[in-house]
Amino acid sequence: MRLDVAVQAEPELCVVGERLSAGGQVLLETALRDPRRPFVQAAWYTGGTESVTRASMPHDRLGTALLPLRVAGRTDGERRVIAAAEQMVVALRSVFACDPRPDRMRAAVPVNSGRLLPGCDNLAEVLWRTGAECAIRHGLLTAAVREGCAGPVTDVRADRIADGRLRAVLDRGDGLLTHFGRLGDGELRYAGLALVLLTGPGVLTVDRPGEVPDALQTLTVLADGFDRALDPAQRARLLELAVRMCERGHIRLLGAVSDASWAEGAAGVTVVHLKP
Repeated sequence: MRLDVAVQAEPELCVVGERLSAGGQVLLETALRDPRRPFVQAAWYTGGTESVTRASMPHDRLGTALLPLRVAGRTDGERRVIAAAEQMVVALRSVFACDPRPDRMRAAVPVNSGRLLPGCDNLAEVLWRTGAECAIRHGLLTAAVREGCAGPVTDVRADRIADGRLRAVLDRGDGLLTHFGRLGDGELRYAGLALVLLTGPGVLTVDRPGEVPDALQTLTVLADGFDRALDPAQRARLLELAVRMCERGHIRLLGAVSDASWAEGAAGVTVVHLKP
């Protein structure tokens, strides 16, 4: 399945064009005909006496997600459209947009659901949970953080403070601790992205598709500014971790960077240059 979307950002955010296709067959096509009106003209494949059905759809929603509500499924063509739309929606649901915010990661947090937010605001809460649930993944995270943070690191965990909240800390060994409030932006972004790559949908605030067996579920991580605030060594190690985790087949990473020269030629990495 292939979905192409054109988005207008100004004067208001809206979808101005959309095309869903499979095997070279266009199943849905929309276009904004009149910018003054809040809807797009849509046409979807039917395969019956009329090759397409035309109707209007709101321009502030993805038409593909609305198709199962609009298409009756009376013909083979319509049933193909519904199947394609449902598969695309499942794929889009399995996406986690991650942009660690160091200014929010330094503070202590209360205990809630234990699922990581896109800005990694509650990283301490997730460390409290993962440290108890999976010793193997926690060990991998500690090893990754050790490579991306200055000084020795024997453990990365969350400790309770007097008011019951949780604070993320680095255990330096011999009883020495460094709480995350003292780490630099690059170290915090590195730790947040490493945690995302080493965990899964059950630990992230993502809508898991229950209709897909766990063994077949794939998570796509979107990281805008993937290398922001990272030094060359940190970004290289994070890229190695991403490639290693993606090779297992249950996670994909789509990262946007301003200069991709440092990633070109790396095994397991595809660089796409976008021109204005």
